[in-house]
Amino acid sequence: MQKIIDGFLKFQRDVFPNSTGLFKQLAEQQNPKALFVTCSDSRVVPELLTQQQPGDLFVIRNAGNIVPPYGPEPGGVTATVEYAVSVLQVTDIVICGHSNCGAMAAIASGQNLDHLPAVNHWLRYADAAKAIVSQRNPKESRQRIACLVKENVLAQLMNIRTHPTVALGLSENRLNLHGWVYDIETGIIDTFDSRTKTFVPLATNQHVSAT
Repeated sequence: MQKIIDGFLKFQRDVFPNSTGLFKQLAEQQNPKALFVTCSDSRVVPELLTQQQPGDLFVIRNAGNIVPPYGPEPGGVTATVEYAVSVLQVTDIVICGHSNCGAMAAIASGQNLDHLPAVNHWLRYADAAKAIVSQRNPKESRQRIACLVKENVLAQLMNIRTHPTVALGLSENRLNLHGWVYDIETGIIDTFDSRTKTFVPLATNQHVSAT
């Protein structure tokens, strides 16, 4: 904990004084252009990966970068999506999975999660991805996890389309969807190209989307 406190003190002493104008502006309002949905994994830091400043990204983080489909009992993810699209008027939504995801590894290995009932229930929102990967049946464990990470991103892109605010934004051509997979070891991000139905390197395919 002391390391975290020391980090804050360094921020207060060295970082904040050089950005007082930015924080004064942010104290009054925020105007992010993108909603970034990613995993809670400590190795994935959206602002670091995209080199964005405070106020640039509206972020949802949870186990497995999951977006439950819209339903009669909306939870925190649903409320955040609704606020981002309807109030903040974001123009882009990114769903970003990552390599060696613990949530996807648990699904891929068929790990018994009865002792973690909340986690077990939550990961059922990845059942569509699980079914596809089970049908393909990759033999090697790492390959199975990598495949599941990608299919889960696609499954969550389908889920988020069921949210009324997202469906409306897409129908009015004022919202774009993006599916990313970040590789922790190499620093590479692959993005889903809706035209070819494949993941391609973001660095050389900057204008493709999953819309």
